[in-house]
Amino acid sequence: MNNIQLVEKLQTDREKLFQEISKVIIGQKDIVEHLFISLLCRGHVLLEGVPGLAKTLLIKTLSDAMDLSFNRIQFTPDLMPSDITGTEIIEEEHGTGKREFKFFKGPIFANIVLADEINRTPPKTQAALLESMQEHKVTTGGTSYTLEEPFFVLATQNPIEQEGTYPLPEAQLDRFMFNVLITYPSRDEEIAIVKSTTSMDVEKVNPVLSAADLFAYQELVRNVPVADNVIEYAVDFVNSTRASNNGRTATATKDWLEWGAGPRASMYLILGAKAKALLDGRTTPDIADVQQMLNPVLRHRIIPNFNAEADGISRDNILDKLLESAN
Repeated sequence: MNNIQLVEKLQTDREKLFQEISKVIIGQKDIVEHLFISLLCRGHVLLEGVPGLAKTLLIKTLSDAMDLSFNRIQFTPDLMPSDITGTEIIEEEHGTGKREFKFFKGPIFANIVLADEINRTPPKTQAALLESMQEHKVTTGGTSYTLEEPFFVLATQNPIEQEGTYPLPEAQLDRFMFNVLITYPSRDEEIAIVKSTTSMDVEKVNPVLSAADLFAYQELVRNVPVADNVIEYAVDFVNSTRASNNGRTATATKDWLEWGAGPRASMYLILGAKAKALLDGRTTPDIADVQQMLNPVLRHRIIPNFNAEADGISRDNILDKLLESAN
């Protein structure tokens, strides 16, 4: 199958996937698309929203619509790193009485891992995810275990309840490709939600995408050519978030930002733009595709200063101002 046929198949599979997810999830099309883009780019996602917006259900439904293994980890203050990665247990061999350590895999050993309420556990346990997210392996007892591909961490967190929570370290936040914000549904969507969840009808979600298909699409994304001016736009925009930018710092950055985004942001902007172009049936991205990736890629990578917090300026507000000055 050549690349043109693969692009057409990707669009067909995307429609099938979205149709299956829509059996359970009403609305949230942009959120579903961002999740799918992250899978195509081998990226992890941090979903943020108030309780009751189906964050957990959305991730579970996505895994059901794909022929991939799935595990859910409910993060709590007493969760230990070994509860995630697995642990070594002394096992006695019947007959000989010989004892030896045997490693029992934890819930991290799955294709899609739902880290539910990830900010509810201390940094020591959150750090257990870092090696898995970056290296796709787990090290315990001096032995490394490779995770089965594909591997994705899809995490959720509640932004309004701060008591008993532990903010994620910046190094861990940077490992997430997207920080996606889930908002309240519209009135019509909420009516449809109430109707579907208060009846006896239960929709069954069928897997429509295999691991082999996903591998082929991931390779396709990497092979998409990108014009130099598009890459330069992405790099220049990320540079504009940094205060030390050789005198070309934007006013919004000087006024409201303490720290800007690193090079990983530029890479994810281009990868996301590639995937977005393919999903729209185009074989190369343009600057508009990069602009659509700006907020989910950058909102968790910039650090507002005291002035921004005092003025009530959000990270999205700052990115919107930077986009205005870039155009």
